[in-house]
Amino acid sequence: MVRLLEEILKGRDPRDAWAFVGRVCGVCTGVHSQTSVRAVEDALGIVVPPNAELVRNIMHCAQYMHDHVVHFYHLHAMDWVDVVNALKADPKKTSELAQSISSWPKSSPGYFSDIQARISKFVASGQLGIFANGYWGHPAYKLPAEVNLIGLAHYLEALEWQKEIVKIHAVFGGKNPHPNFLVGGMACAIGIDDVSGINAERLSMVGRLLVEGKKFIEQVYIPDLMAIASFYKDWGAIGGGLGNFLVYGDLPVNGFNDPSSMKFPNGAILNKDISKVYDVDLRNDEEVREYITHSWYEYSAGNDEGLHPWKGETKLNYTGPVPPFEHLDVSGKYSYLKTPRWKGNAMEVGPLARVLVGYARGKEEYKEVVDKALKDLDVPVTALFSTLGRTAARGLESVLSAQWAQEFYDQLITNIRNGDTRMADSSKFDRKTWPKHAIGVGYSEAPRGALAHWINIEDEKIANYQLVVPTTWNASPRDNKGQMSAYESSLIDTPVAIENQPLELLRTIHSFDPCMACAVHLYDEKGDTICRVNVLGD
Repeated sequence: MVRLLEEILKGRDPRDAWAFVGRVCGVCTGVHSQTSVRAVEDALGIVVPPNAELVRNIMHCAQYMHDHVVHFYHLHAMDWVDVVNALKADPKKTSELAQSISSWPKSSPGYFSDIQARISKFVASGQLGIFANGYWGHPAYKLPAEVNLIGLAHYLEALEWQKEIVKIHAVFGGKNPHPNFLVGGMACAIGIDDVSGINAERLSMVGRLLVEGKKFIEQVYIPDLMAIASFYKDWGAIGGGLGNFLVYGDLPVNGFNDPSSMKFPNGAILNKDISKVYDVDLRNDEEVREYITHSWYEYSAGNDEGLHPWKGETKLNYTGPVPPFEHLDVSGKYSYLKTPRWKGNAMEVGPLARVLVGYARGKEEYKEVVDKALKDLDVPVTALFSTLGRTAARGLESVLSAQWAQEFYDQLITNIRNGDTRMADSSKFDRKTWPKHAIGVGYSEAPRGALAHWINIEDEKIANYQLVVPTTWNASPRDNKGQMSAYESSLIDTPVAIENQPLELLRTIHSFDPCMACAVHLYDEKGDTICRVNVLGD
């Protein structure tokens, strides 16, 4: 899984980098490509037309809507929902409960009875298929059978829904996964009456998909999230971890060169102190640095010298045991992840970081959704610093993303009606117009957190390219000071009922939505020296 894209890119045309780095991941698809074109545009001083920025924002919001729903139902909900227990539910009571929390039309007794019948066949056969790996019946499950049945039904509905929202990427980017991007804008042309362009029919389709997506989030995802969370309020005090949060910012409203206009505001929070938000400067050598004390790489200046990505090196140096092996010596090097730090601090990135920074910055949109959620659950703001808070934050920003997508879409339609159909600025696309040397940084808020690419261009070619991805921040090994990163820190003192069925640990790790395609992490399987686990009953 170590792909060394940084080395693959050296000597290549910077205009092509997006197509390579897009293959980092097909899950949060498009975010690496968009970040890459932003890095090149930053290096060359290219300002994209408003329509291109709006289309990028719409695609990004659609990605959030898709990614967060898929994460909740298909990657995380089964940490809270007991599938087998759902077979004990009363379909009539389930229907009454579903209708009491949402106006979603699929909520009749017959509907839930049919879901039970489908799943009971799996259980009776002893082959649970997609539900085969759960710890069903585990004592950490707390939901009534009727809530379990609602969650199960919507798991299956979300499988159908998710394939629709991604069509927005196909409209503007040609395909999904890995939609097309372009240095200077977007590679799609607007032509209202052009059968081969972004015409009225396709724009109407995008509008319809955004409305349907918003409806699914508001009438299915959020009611389920709040219903499940109400039974797990104790998890508002578990899995908090570092208490340090980092956001680069994204979704520009007034152009990418105006960070103050971004829907996701930039900022850092330290020690859970939301009264103070620090500005983040990705160009400052003293802010973001990567260390390799416990990583299988080597730096020219030595392992303890942290490097800013513009000066970054990606030189493999595996010093671990010869595979296959049972254990790694975690006092030495044990991971293919580097260890990024912000001003020397280990930081958590992702939905919780974004919601906390937005809330701490006093953004009204954030305050509205956060305060409502806290009130509905009857929990204090400190409950956000937890596994439950991390899970809730993803849902809250899904609501915001659905609203913002509609705003961006409406503005795009207004621009087109006013005669502005520009989608790219090609004035600096010709390499002959470039300076001999240029450096740039492109950044984004991927669904899983802060993402940035740094590029050095020499003689029209890539001289150096470094990526620092969200899961690197969260999953990286300890640094040269012994500081834990977010995953490891969040697991300390987590209560575990059954040692060989660590459902509770999965809840916390899954709340980050790990993406090991972006980052690989190896660790001691027993956890003896990695974290402290309090096993109930011991």
